[in-house]
Amino acid sequence: MSMGTFIIYIAILMIVPFLAQMKVKSTYKKYSNIATSSRKTGAQVAQEILNQNGLYDVRIEEVQGTLTDHYDPRSKVVRLSTDNYHGHSMASSAVAAHEVGHAMQDAEEYTFLKFRTALVPLASFGSNSAMFIILAGIIFSANNLIGIGVLFMGFAVLFQLVTLPVEFNASSRAMDQLVSTGIIVNAEERDTKKVLNAAALTYVAAALVAVAELMRFLLIFLNNRD
Repeated sequence: MSMGTFIIYIAILMIVPFLAQMKVKSTYKKYSNIATSSRKTGAQVAQEILNQNGLYDVRIEEVQGTLTDHYDPRSKVVRLSTDNYHGHSMASSAVAAHEVGHAMQDAEEYTFLKFRTALVPLASFGSNSAMFIILAGIIFSANNLIGIGVLFMGFAVLFQLVTLPVEFNASSRAMDQLVSTGIIVNAEERDTKKVLNAAALTYVAAALVAVAELMRFLLIFLNNRD
């Protein structure tokens, strides 16, 4: 690996995720202090959108932490962090609607969500073991072992890539629902998009890092074959 390539690799691996996190935190902080005209809490927003779409079997729960919001398809629960559960802000509404977007995907058996769910066991094993397998292969000069590690890492990377359409689609659904229900109006649409777009950056950054890592070890594997 040349010095220039190495610098690009390090930049992707460290700087890109850092910048994405900074963007998310600054955008979230800004719009957490601006209330929507409807002044509905995140919990109320989530409930209204769920009712609007006939998802009466999905519950809403408060969860501790900051930006720990998520949808649990196994329990059919939208979990909102404390600030978003009780908050009346644009950020709270955007995050709540986004998580309900995942519940909508689940109810409709959205293809990419089903595919991502099916990948979970392989992706989890890949993320936890691939690096150890690859390092063992490098230490013992066992290129076949490196290849196995790269294969398992590939499943983890595929999971990151499949996550992108899942998250972008959930955000698109969130915007449509927030507008159609009148929870946000006029200029609030532009600001809400900023919150959703900033959050999407973290997934893009994670995917870039995952691909960069995979390419690095794939090159090691291919070079050792020559």
